[in-house]
Amino acid sequence: GGPGPGAPAPGPEGSAGRDEAAGDLDVLRQQLAEAPAEVVVANHCYGLFELAAVYLSETSPRLDNARLAIDALGCLVDGLGERLGEAHAPLRDALAQIRLAFVQIAAADQGAGGRTGQPGSTGTGTGTGNGAGAGPSPGASRAPAT
Repeated sequence: GGPGPGAPAPGPEGSAGRDEAAGDLDVLRQQLAEAPAEVVVANHCYGLFELAAVYLSETSPRLDNARLAIDALGCLVDGLGERLGEAHAPLRDALAQIRLAFVQIAAADQGAGGRTGQPGSTGTGTGTGNGAGAGPSPGASRAPAT
């Protein structure tokens, strides 16, 4: 049971590498602690937007995965609102855009006979493209599978 492949070798070189990595981690933690929470949360929101866009842009769109990312983004943007600071308005707009894209892609996929989403799933009701949180979730425009 020695170290596995790719593990640092025991001895001075291995411990120096671990010390350097621990120091780097401490610097990153300090930078994170100094950043305003609304900036960090907004960055995660943009990550969810990008994740949904990746799933939607695949040759065979992964609608269930995109729906989850969009719904999570909606929970943050709609739930936190103005607490997101300056990022709220652009995130609200981005949420509306990705919801609209989802509905359009899901409709096209359904029209083409695609079954990339969960049959019969209607989403969680986080809203349509208006950013107000009213109406069906991105997947609600899809007809249940028959």
